[in-house]
Amino acid sequence: MLSFASGNRGFYVNCLSKTTHYQPTASRARPGAARYHVNHLGAKSGNAFGLGSKGSTVSAKRRTRVDMSAIVCRQMEDRDSDRLTKGRRRNIERDLPSTDTMRSSLSDSRMEGRNGLEMTQWDEEGGSPTSKKTEMKEIKDSLSRKKRNCEIFGVVMSPDTVAIAMVYFVQGVLGLSRLAVSFFLKDNLHLDPAETAMLIGVTAFPWLIKPLYGLISDGLPLFGYRRRSYLFLCGLLNAASWASLAMFVDDKYGALISILLGSLSVAFADVVVDSMVVERARGESQNASGSLQSLCWGSSSTGGIVSAYFSGSLVESYGVRFVFGLTAALPLIISAVAVLVKEERKTSSVRKSLEKLAPESLEPGFLTNAKSQLWFLWETVKEPNIFLPTLFIFIWQATPVSDTAMLYFTTNKLGFGPEFLGRVRLVTSIASLAGVTIYNQLLKEVSMRKMFFWTTILGSVIGLSQVILVTGWNRDVGISDEWFAVGDSLVGTVLGQVSFMPVLVLAARLCPPGVEATLFAALMSISNGGGVVGGVLGAWLTEVLGVTSENFDNLAMLVVLCNVTSLIPLPFLGLLPSEEQLAAAVEKAENARDVDPKAE
Repeated sequence: MLSFASGNRGFYVNCLSKTTHYQPTASRARPGAARYHVNHLGAKSGNAFGLGSKGSTVSAKRRTRVDMSAIVCRQMEDRDSDRLTKGRRRNIERDLPSTDTMRSSLSDSRMEGRNGLEMTQWDEEGGSPTSKKTEMKEIKDSLSRKKRNCEIFGVVMSPDTVAIAMVYFVQGVLGLSRLAVSFFLKDNLHLDPAETAMLIGVTAFPWLIKPLYGLISDGLPLFGYRRRSYLFLCGLLNAASWASLAMFVDDKYGALISILLGSLSVAFADVVVDSMVVERARGESQNASGSLQSLCWGSSSTGGIVSAYFSGSLVESYGVRFVFGLTAALPLIISAVAVLVKEERKTSSVRKSLEKLAPESLEPGFLTNAKSQLWFLWETVKEPNIFLPTLFIFIWQATPVSDTAMLYFTTNKLGFGPEFLGRVRLVTSIASLAGVTIYNQLLKEVSMRKMFFWTTILGSVIGLSQVILVTGWNRDVGISDEWFAVGDSLVGTVLGQVSFMPVLVLAARLCPPGVEATLFAALMSISNGGGVVGGVLGAWLTEVLGVTSENFDNLAMLVVLCNVTSLIPLPFLGLLPSEEQLAAAVEKAENARDVDPKAE
């Protein structure tokens, strides 16, 4: 009888109740022992293994040696058919595991073994064969371990990876309140488009000082932890801010303070979770790092999909304060998953990493560590291969936008209600997830220059299509305002998400150890700062052109100006690194990590 069992240490064959002794070629065979040399022929034969006939014949009484990367049992049967009886062949077929099972078990063994597939030595005279029941149990356990390693976007979902995905998911779900905030400012507080745009721009301020949160998280462990403690507190603060909006805020200053606190907590949590992503992306290829970023933004988009439709229908049915109260419960998920973060207790995250770079500044205390981090941050950011791409991203984000004016137009002029706008948000959330998937599957290897060139041009053209909606030309050709708005949002969101993914991948790959949160936050803050500048410029143009909550005569001109100016970054594409420059920058960042890649 022939049976198999696999494991880290070997592969056993019990043939017709007599133990055959198989050894890898690296082992020393007994003189005169019969040998098999195995070739990988499974792809052509349809079996898991291929067997060559070089060597002498099999003997049940002789010690054998096998060099195996795979074994084709059917080929062994065919080649030795003159030596095996029909009954023995039938027994072999009956007792062998399926080909798929053998492939899976060998694949698992290769992954887990230190030197690939190894064989455990058994001697017919001195050893005892493993029982078939135990052998099959080992195979099942091996397959079970493989199944437990769940992967999403090619990323193994360990507990702390689940925590990362859940934080991004909650950030997406918090979009439940986005429409409620817009309608609260517009209808409850009666602000005009320029005021609303300016207030939203101010509440984005916490996103501009993200490096400060990085300094705190990297250099000042809270209760001994740099990540999980801050995630826990951020969840509580965010919940409190939304609860205040739900219960007692009734003026624009109170709304400003509450939204600022909510924005602060989300921005801080974003820095913490981004640093966790950077720690895992460090030293990875663009492909692997892109997969991790795809998981993060895919989780965020999924959260947006979950909340999108209800964000409008709940506002229409129950009012904005009910939505604020419901939103207050969501950040508590962040506090709950913080316990999943795998992290050792720390006191200083950068001391060892900076010892060789700024030894004179290494004195105990948070302020000294923060000073060292700022020095290290400046030394890193001033590198041309980091500074110039960051400058381009700022210019790319700083062009004016007309989003707030379009919100007033679609609600006050076209009569779009909260429920329909929620459906539009659902479409844009799905489109965002589609953009992440398209990038992950098709565009990870495309150069940044080419990516930004085409997405900028296409984005400008599609943005100009809003003029059609403002002027009503779409109705002249039989397309309703609703369908046109949905289609425009769909395509524009896909392009926007695809164009932003390379920014995240580049930033994550260049971050050195010890200041992951600080540097990544600095790069993202510069990007966010460009977005705030764009929003302020859009608010200024809105006021200059006289667009109000009732007057939309110059809205088409505002849309044209905003989309034409979005082409301004194209002459600055040369600021982005070429593939060779990017490789050099990544190598330099990796050399910086070699100072102490596990600095605590």
